[in-house]
Amino acid sequence: MADGFNPQEMIDRFRERANAVQKRNLPAVGGEERRLFIEQAKQDFMDFAIVADASATIEDGVLTLTIDLRPKSDSDS
Repeated sequence: MADGFNPQEMIDRFRERANAVQKRNLPAVGGEERRLFIEQAKQDFMDFAIVADASATIEDGVLTLTIDLRPKSDSDS
């Protein structure tokens, strides 16, 4: 599977998915269903955005994603 696999392309797809979740229209639902939809969208965005921020390496056929979850400081911007 590693042959022809580009981890940066995978990361880019996750970035596109995160952006799509933010642009997702809210369906015509109300009450509890609306709350559940919004909660799921938040979780989807967070999951996709975390992978989108990863650095990827492949060594000996093993894909490793490195994700820095430390809070950003003012000096990091």
